[in-house]
Formats: sequence, C-alpha cells, structure tokens
Amino acid sequence: MGNLGDMTYRGVEVLRSADLILAEDTRTSRVLMQHYGIDTPLQSYHIFNEHQTVQRLVERLLGGTSIAVVTDAGTPGISDPGFLLVREAVKAGVEVECLPGATAFVPALIDSGLPCDRFVFLGFLPHKKGRQSALQALASEERTMVIYESPYRLVKLLEQLVEVLGGERQVSVSREISKLHAETARGSLAEVLAHFKEKEVKGEIVVVVGGK
Repeated sequence: MGNLGDMTYRGVEVLRSADLILAEDTRTSRVLMQHYGIDTPLQSYHIFNEHQTVQRLVERLLGGTSIAVVTDAGTPGISDPGFLLVREAVKAGVEVECLPGATAFVPALIDSGLPCDRFVFLGFLPHKKGRQSALQALASEERTMVIYESPYRLVKLLEQLVEVLGGERQVSVSREISKLHAETARGSLAEVLAHFKEKEVKGEIVVVVGGK
C-alpha cells in the first residue's frame, strides 16, 4: 500500500495528538507526516530493534506517554513490527487500540476473484529452513491462501507452487496495490508464472492461490 489518499481522517488525528510515533522507517513515514502537516516526533521501530526497545517503550506508556505505531506499507503486526509491543503493553495493563487502515492482503484477496468467505493468511513463507514442508502443506489446503512475497523471489515462489499444486491451479498476483503502477495478474499458475518471467518485477507482492 502506498497511496497517500488511503490514510483515514481518524488516523491523521491520532498521529497529530500522540506524543510519539514509532515508525518502521522514519524516512518513509516522514513523507506521510509532511503531507498531512503532522509534526509529532518520530522514532525508529523495526524488527531489528523491537526486542531491545520494547520494555523501555512500555515504561513510557505506563508513565503516561501516548505512542502511535505506523509501518511503511500496511498495518502494524501484519507481517510488520507491532505484535511484540502490543503483547507487552496488554500484559502491563496499557490500553491498546487498533485503527482501521490499509492492509494489502484484503484488497488483493477481493480483487483475485477467488473465494474469500474462507481463507488462510500465511504471510511470508520461510525462506530456507522449513520452506519445503510449508509448501507441501499447501497441497491439502481447501481454503484460499494468501501469501506475501518479495519481488526478487516471486518467480521462484510461482515455480515452487507449480511443482506442488500443479500448473492449472488458479492464482492472482497483486503488486504495488493502490499505487500508480498497480497490477493484478490472474489465471493459472502456469500462465501467471510465464507473465512474470517476461518482465522485471517491482513492488510489494501479494499472491492469492485457490484452495484444493
């Protein structure tokens, strides 16, 4: 997700009123803040420092500081930093509230044309250890499957899915959701694989695969 217009009015109000904003990448989030005239202090908060900083942040919350959390292109906690802080804040008795906002897998799932009454969100599959067993487990899954992938590994993932599920299984691949160059490619795994083999893949990727 990357369209500045996806921001909600309430989200802007909360970011303006907070004492501190935790941002996955302060450079990326600063663009959003400047666009909406938000001058709340920003602090870096990402997967490489969240374990080291979470207790200090909880102490600040207990001391009365109001903290908002944002991530670069989606909702905190959904394959993004956020879960750890929420868990520890709840344990400490701090009130936590999640605002509705942009989450890439929802529009990708709906745009896919595949059944979305029952689905399973898998996030990023393991890169190395456990990847093959994770892929094999998909073969018996009857629900629609939602997978996040990087543009650099998309073709490899589609090739692996063809091996496990067969080339005729239906799939939808969405990238750059809500941005200027948004694209959704639908069809069989074999067809969509051929499509992305012929082009340079850019942007954040959501792969939606039909169930068994």
